[in-house]
Amino acid sequence: MILPTLRQLRFLVALADELHFGRAAETCLVTQSTLSTGLRELEDILGAPLAERTKRSVLMTPLGEEIAARARAMLAEAQDIVELAQTQSGTLRGTMKLGTIPTVGPFLFPRLLPRLRDSYPDLRLYMREELTEHLIAGLRAGRLDVILIALPFETGDLELEPLFEDDYQLATAPGHRLISDRAIGGPDLDDETLLLLERGHCLQRHALSAFPDTHAKQDETFAATSLPTLVAMVEEGLGITLLPQLAIDAGVTRNTDIQLTSLFGTKPREVVLAWRKSSARSEDFRLLAGLLREERARLGT
Repeated sequence: MILPTLRQLRFLVALADELHFGRAAETCLVTQSTLSTGLRELEDILGAPLAERTKRSVLMTPLGEEIAARARAMLAEAQDIVELAQTQSGTLRGTMKLGTIPTVGPFLFPRLLPRLRDSYPDLRLYMREELTEHLIAGLRAGRLDVILIALPFETGDLELEPLFEDDYQLATAPGHRLISDRAIGGPDLDDETLLLLERGHCLQRHALSAFPDTHAKQDETFAATSLPTLVAMVEEGLGITLLPQLAIDAGVTRNTDIQLTSLFGTKPREVVLAWRKSSARSEDFRLLAGLLREERARLGT
């Protein structure tokens, strides 16, 4: 009996996640033709179609969905086997595939990576920026080993290691009526319109819920793709926003005319590391969490 390979199963999971051959191939770091060939071979082995293909869309068959779900668990278990072997050779060694949301990782890792290279020269860290939903899916499928995300977000049965709370400040252009030497609260922002990141970014939801009882709303005419873009729009006087303290401490408003006003009564987001409970590298991830906490504390000094 010929059995499917892990590589073929990874191709199937990527296609089920992306529903697009090009994006699935990019996720697997292969060409589209390689991915298509691997999936055809998998269908030949199983003797059944797993996806319906047209020129414009991909639709998984019910069998394809079921096999993809089981393949995710198998891939995660296979990754845990590799991690178990790596833990026997020492702490923070071998390959680690880390995923991070774009509003956290870029403000911590550029400063932390030199320390990691000096202290753990045998660690090969690969970092990927994605939105939270994709990071969690990649972790469950074994594509990622550990992820850096912000709560609240539904994480199911993942192991979570809290790192720090990330509060906000109000960012405005010079001369705005809300600029104050004292901290302002939710009532001051009632009925204000905020420039925010585009939907899909957890920070977009977190910023809107920072003041649960405030009726601030999102400016529907514009959505930024990154925090630097958001800062540039605010600096031009096109609106106001809430910026996370992590980004501010890392210098996202440095060399700009942005005015920052402290806030009180906010609900900060909680930044955490997350990994599969079955992972054999929990101690590695907790050590990494400690290093990230230290780096965050350095930013604030």
